[in-house]
Amino acid sequence: MSTKANMANPTNQIPIDELYADEEDSASGTDSQRGRTLASTITQYRYENGRRYHAYREGHYWAPNDEKQNDQQSIAHHLFLLTYNDRLFLAPIEAPKRVLDVGTGTGIWAQDFADQFSDATVIGTDLSPIQPNFAPPNLRFEIDDCCSKWTYNANSFDFIHVRCMYGSVADWPAFYQECFEHLAPGGYIEQAETSVILKSDDGSIAPGDLWDQCAKLAVESSERFGQPLQVVDKMAKWITEAGFEEVTEKRYNWPVGPWSSDPKLKEIGKWNQYHWEVGIEGWSMALLTRVMGVSSQRIRLLGTT
Repeated sequence: MSTKANMANPTNQIPIDELYADEEDSASGTDSQRGRTLASTITQYRYENGRRYHAYREGHYWAPNDEKQNDQQSIAHHLFLLTYNDRLFLAPIEAPKRVLDVGTGTGIWAQDFADQFSDATVIGTDLSPIQPNFAPPNLRFEIDDCCSKWTYNANSFDFIHVRCMYGSVADWPAFYQECFEHLAPGGYIEQAETSVILKSDDGSIAPGDLWDQCAKLAVESSERFGQPLQVVDKMAKWITEAGFEEVTEKRYNWPVGPWSSDPKLKEIGKWNQYHWEVGIEGWSMALLTRVMGVSSQRIRLLGTT
């Protein structure tokens, strides 16, 4: 799958490599599973349309937690590192003591952060126990629902990290209020999200075409589900309204495919094309089959387009 598209509202047009030709790109990701003692109901996963989903708070989240979707998370992590020039975050923190990674997924960001800041205590929370068995000693994973009332003490953290939680939260203002109450004075929250609406500089994605229709269907399904996907356009406003000060928003272009003449954007585009190829079925399957009545066969065909 390759299309000249950006992952967010573009601020500058991406330069096009006139010699670019679509090629099959390949990459590989690795992941591992964490051995732990858990209530059996948490690991008795739900299987549906060939994909595996979380058991704790079953049905509250639409993305699979199987190996294929975990690979997608690894690719996304790499994309953010490319975007941030190998940095894990942009907030001006230097010596954090207690850090919370909300929706940690496979735990890949939390592991890297714990390695970088060995004096910090890092907690990663998620609905699924899919984190690795071996982790830095200053990192622990907890099975928790960030949409429930938080049980940590007030002012517990000096950094809260949130990434790719689109479609995961029904009441974002309430979520940000929890973050505000549990950050220590002077602490930071950082959230990174991607748009689910592809845009193009050259009009190659026109109103009514396949990807425009897919985006509208995805947004509608998430709104019917009660957990909107397109949080990227509203989160700065909600964070400000929660009481945070000096809120800064930065937007980046993620081309889909290695068609840019800019070397960094070409590399990002190559990985983002692979990101979409690996991720699109999982992003679409539960929402579109459960909410919109689309057949699983049609969704699998979309992944080959």
